[in-house]
Amino acid sequence: MTLLTRDQILAVDDYTFEDVEVPEWGGTVRVKGMSGAERDRFEAGSIKGKGKNRDVNLANLRARLVAASVIDEAGQLVFKPYDVETLGKKSAAALGRVYDVAQRLAGLTDEDVEELTEGFPDDPSAPSTSD
Repeated sequence: MTLLTRDQILAVDDYTFEDVEVPEWGGTVRVKGMSGAERDRFEAGSIKGKGKNRDVNLANLRARLVAASVIDEAGQLVFKPYDVETLGKKSAAALGRVYDVAQRLAGLTDEDVEELTEGFPDDPSAPSTSD
C-alpha cells in the first residue's frame, strides 16, 4: 500500500455533482457536493449565539442547503443568499428531493443534523433547563 502525498491529495479534483429531475419545477437542476469549508460555513450558519446562549437555526434548513448546492452549467451557484426565504416557499416535495441529494453529496448525514441540534429544545421559545 502506498500512502498519498500532500501534492497528490491537493491535485485531485474531487468535486461531485448530480442532476436531479424536479417535475414540480418543470426540469432538472444540478446539485454539487460541498467542499469542507462550504460545509463548515453551512453548519456554522445553523448555530446562532455563543456559549450558553447558543441556539440552533433550523429555519429554512432545506432551502439554505439547496441554495448552497444548486449550480448552473458553468458551476456557479444559481441562488443568492437573499433567495433562501423565497426558495423555502417552494414545494416541500421538490425541495426535499433536491435537499436529499445535496445532503448526500455534502456527506451531511441525518446524524450530523441531529448533532447540530443536540442539546437544543424542540421548541426554541421554551425556557432552557441547562441554566
